[in-house]
Amino acid sequence: MVNPYEPIRMLSDDHVEHVHRASLTLLHTTGMRVLHPPARRLLAEAGCVVDDLMVRFDPELVEEMVARAPSSFVLRARNPARDLTIGGRHVVFTSVGGPAFASDAERGRRPGSHAEQAEYLRVIQALDVIQQEGGGPFEAMDLAPETRHLDLCLSLIRLLDKNWQGIALGRDRAADCIDMAAIALGTDRDGLAAAPALLTIVNTNTPLTLDIPMAEGLIELAGAGQAVCVTPFTLAGAMAPATLAGALALQNAEMLAVGTLIQLVRPGAPMMYGSFTSNVDMRSGSPAFGTPEYTKAAQASGQLARRYGLPFRSSNTTTSNAVDAQAAYESAMSLWGAVMGGANLVNHAAGWLEGGLTASFEKLIIDAEMLQMMASYLQPIEVDDASLGLEAIGAVGPGGHFFGSPHTLERYEHAFYSPLVSDWRNFETWAESGSPDTTERAHRIWRRLLDESVSPTLDAAIDDELVEFVAHRKEVLSR
Repeated sequence: MVNPYEPIRMLSDDHVEHVHRASLTLLHTTGMRVLHPPARRLLAEAGCVVDDLMVRFDPELVEEMVARAPSSFVLRARNPARDLTIGGRHVVFTSVGGPAFASDAERGRRPGSHAEQAEYLRVIQALDVIQQEGGGPFEAMDLAPETRHLDLCLSLIRLLDKNWQGIALGRDRAADCIDMAAIALGTDRDGLAAAPALLTIVNTNTPLTLDIPMAEGLIELAGAGQAVCVTPFTLAGAMAPATLAGALALQNAEMLAVGTLIQLVRPGAPMMYGSFTSNVDMRSGSPAFGTPEYTKAAQASGQLARRYGLPFRSSNTTTSNAVDAQAAYESAMSLWGAVMGGANLVNHAAGWLEGGLTASFEKLIIDAEMLQMMASYLQPIEVDDASLGLEAIGAVGPGGHFFGSPHTLERYEHAFYSPLVSDWRNFETWAESGSPDTTERAHRIWRRLLDESVSPTLDAAIDDELVEFVAHRKEVLSR
């Protein structure tokens, strides 16, 4: 998809520069705590001041390194028709990634299993509006934690022909994702570096900390030429100042610090500016998502990303514990903040529930409806002689109707948006069918999509090679 509209400017140009300078000052005077010794050595060799775990950055080095990143890049998919352009005015919607729990109307909330993970992936494959899988819809708690990423990657490759996100949690997981993606695409690491297929999310530990697993994953993936999206988790009032300006300055500083490291690992490596700034409920301390503050922070972050010429990531979020009105209006708020903030990647665009702890099957479908509506909104209004329809208006005349007009009959099949979940029937017809609410209709839809799902074709030799790779790596990791 392409966004034809100008992004909303939440900040003036002067304010953007003020945040930029504040971030550089923070990195120069306070610095960033980097827990990974090889990452600290790399930064020290580039001229950063390293004092125990703390790294202080020269502002000129930061600006020089971040400027090396490309303004856009392409991610390969197993089906070339599903390759993704990240950057410019392109918009990509991803499914939820990383929750601990799964949920649906029949089985309730529970730890996810490998079989249910496959169900979720099959529904994702069936929803065209979701262009990228988000790195595992939820954890398969019935599998061994040290090797379950291998089973996930095998399922991603078998059940999807779309692009999928890699895993940056430690060197081993990142390396396995790279090697399995290369096998799936019939190439090697050199081929994958020349035409990347993986994008992964690297989160900082706000405030001002990069931990060892994230640093290891970053170095492995960036070193292999794959894309890294740096996303600080800055909750204003908890891990960041209780002001949006302060939270944005902290987010920006952490992104610039980690972006500098990425470019030192591999100059020109593709990377993204990730925003996840929101606020906490000051009464309870709990995270709040889909708030006005979240929306404003997303749009301001888009301006900062464009300041550095980087593709921009935002998210679809909600704190709701149920698939209810709160889940819908908070997600709608998040989506408007992301899309009208100029996001190139809307992460967790479908399925996120309970502040990211749960992947919901019904929410996946309801979000897909909102995404399809957003995709339709991004289509410009066509204005030409045919669409203006002056002849049709004249032919119908005053007091007439256009149901039978040739102008309508030529267009009615594709004239307007056709809903996935919404029920546009009148009350009597709806009541006669059992008065199904939105969640019930969404449940029926994902069940139908799952029943009708067909796995995309995968070459048998590639599948055999992947199975052999997984077996070998499980043996190595289980020693």
